Amino acid sequence: MPTHHEIPATPATMVLGYFDAALPPVLTVESGDTVTLHSHPAGGRASLHPDPARHPADYLAALDALSPGLGPHFVTGPVHVRGAVPGDVLQVDILDLKFRMDWGFVAILPLLGTLPDEFTDYETIHPDIDAERGVAVLPWGTELPLDPFFGILATSPPPAWGKVTSPVPRRFGGNMDNKELKAGTTLYLPVLAEGAGFYAGDGHGVQGDGEVCITALETGLTGTFRLTLRKDLAHDGPFDWPFAETPTDLMSIGLHESLDEAMRQAVREMIRHVCARTALTRNQAYMLCSLAGNLRITQTVDGNKGVHMLLPKSALPNGANPGTL
Repeated sequence: MPTHHEIPATPATMVLGYFDAALPPVLTVESGDTVTLHSHPAGGRASLHPDPARHPADYLAALDALSPGLGPHFVTGPVHVRGAVPGDVLQVDILDLKFRMDWGFVAILPLLGTLPDEFTDYETIHPDIDAERGVAVLPWGTELPLDPFFGILATSPPPAWGKVTSPVPRRFGGNMDNKELKAGTTLYLPVLAEGAGFYAGDGHGVQGDGEVCITALETGLTGTFRLTLRKDLAHDGPFDWPFAETPTDLMSIGLHESLDEAMRQAVREMIRHVCARTALTRNQAYMLCSLAGNLRITQTVDGNKGVHMLLPKSALPNGANPGTL
């Protein structure tokens, strides 16, 4: 029977600012087990709430214990899945997301964001999170519906890469900042190192496509995931790059320094998956993407920019596999 595990947000269970296949696992699970993990927001002391009474004690302990690394993100993990080897695929079912803070922050920061030369009057705000009503309350009174997700979901990078900075999303996932990767979504990540090495962090309360000023509503989240090793989805096929599906849509993910190239990758990956699930030719899949696929800018601020395509499963021809693989 699958086992459930819980990982607290302590300095011993997370790293700050990087991924590394050489890190020992904080937990080793069997395929099909579920894991609840806790996380802290990115940002550091400069982003703390003005009211010290609202600082979580474990967040302060992590700030004290962990030296700033290659990036600003606390990431919980790595979690190893027994038997995972390079060439496998890790299926991550996002089962539940909960807030563990009643505030978050949004910031304009030096040399970052989509318009860094135009916005040099740097500022940080601390919206309240009203989880009971399901809204974030901005300082000027606007209320936005909460829509939580983890900005970072990743497997370990290849061992040959060594320490890899957390801000730039890559083939192993990482800081994708994709708001569609929320509860009810399934993410497929290539396994590039022994054990897979699953990480999660960079909790967001709500974000627009693009994340243009550099931050979403940065906050602490608790997430529950089912981790399933998929040796039947060899990543030298359609799963050699992150791919996801929601209850209603297939989702391809493109990541590149060039927004144009990220877009081309998202289209190319969706064509591959449509061809793998159906009897359509590559030409037919391309035309279907033009008729029913919806390209969205994921984020424009993380070094490698992101574009994802959502294709309704209802658009797949009869006899195709529309559900979770």
